[in-house]
Amino acid sequence: MNAYSDSALEALFTQALLQTLSTGVPGPVLVVPPDLTRIHSRAGLLAGVVCRVLASPERYGLSPLWRLGGILPALGTHRPLSDGEIARMFPLCPPRAFIAHNWRSDTLELGRLEAEWVKEAFTDPAAGTEEARAFCMDWPVQVNRLLLNDKNALIISIGQVVPHEVAGMSNHAKNIFIGCGGEEGINKSHWLGALYGLERIMGISENPVRALFDEALRRYGGRLAPVLWALTVVDNDGAARGLFCGHDRRCFEDAAALSANINISRLKKAAQKIVVYLDPAEYRSCWLGNKAVYRSRLALASGGELLILAPALDRFGEDKKIDALIRRSGYRGAGEIRRAVERGDLDILSAAAHLIHGSSEGRFTIRYCTGPGLSRADIEAAGYQWGNLEEMSARYRYTEAAGWRATKDGEEFYFIKNPALGLWTSACRCPLP
Repeated sequence: MNAYSDSALEALFTQALLQTLSTGVPGPVLVVPPDLTRIHSRAGLLAGVVCRVLASPERYGLSPLWRLGGILPALGTHRPLSDGEIARMFPLCPPRAFIAHNWRSDTLELGRLEAEWVKEAFTDPAAGTEEARAFCMDWPVQVNRLLLNDKNALIISIGQVVPHEVAGMSNHAKNIFIGCGGEEGINKSHWLGALYGLERIMGISENPVRALFDEALRRYGGRLAPVLWALTVVDNDGAARGLFCGHDRRCFEDAAALSANINISRLKKAAQKIVVYLDPAEYRSCWLGNKAVYRSRLALASGGELLILAPALDRFGEDKKIDALIRRSGYRGAGEIRRAVERGDLDILSAAAHLIHGSSEGRFTIRYCTGPGLSRADIEAAGYQWGNLEEMSARYRYTEAAGWRATKDGEEFYFIKNPALGLWTSACRCPLP
């Protein structure tokens, strides 16, 4: 499949948007795009199309009652976009239309999935009672209160489908219930996913975490305005390879199938060393930068090393509370983190899940090479190894293309230029479809 130019994507989405608006009841439209962590998604382009059409609906033969009600980026736990980031990612959208989602204070609860339902979704029938007991918790269906505004005539959820450490594949209902979700719902979904096992979820569209979101949409989606899903698939080099629009789950299924085909790189052999570069324009925290760990761990040989070149990292968490928790607890492995949660020492379950996801469980070394924002002492106190950024950047020169490389003295390594765009696994360990 060939890549789509921005002009082709714009034309295709304009057609889908106009078809939806021409058959709907006119009124305010709430746009829910991703944040800067999905800058390669083309969501800025698609959101710009919506803003252009709604600025002059009569030009397109539409009712003048159609108008932009607001743009609510699906931040989840991430920090709000700065004015500069909005200008960079959404240059065609009015800055005043953006509303920052606060996962701790801006949500309402629609209901709960019962503990028994959750336990059944997550528990292997052959598992023991201890595993079943760990999954026995209810799950609140929470969304930003703006999604429940009865004045909304349409919600346009824009995003990228790509392998994801919590949801298996990102987007669709996740954009609503996690991206615009609340504290308890985000904490519990991430924790349930971590308990189930990151390796059993990544790159797989049908999994227990996704089942939470699907069931929430089935039970409570009627409380929302009609949703137009606009889902892109972008390959590991950042080229747009697909656009899937629709009002049901089919668009997600088609996007996920394409993503599984083009975003999962299956190495013929496990890598003894993987080098990942974190672009300073995208990665400022370990909360985001640990995509380097999540997305490469299946490709690393036991006893190997993951070397992360991270020049702009200046914090661990995306907010001060989680940053302090990560500094206090560190990436110590699943067993220790589970015991800390049971003792009550870790009271933010999404952070606990992040600490599990970010550990190698002793199977390989994780070495962060940082600039002045995070010191050697910071990195080592968190449970990682540290490397000199200048020296390692000179030895493992990164280029625009991903793939196998060798140093001047012949050391072989695999280079990943942006971990957010894919998932890497070795053929001998691959549990994926």
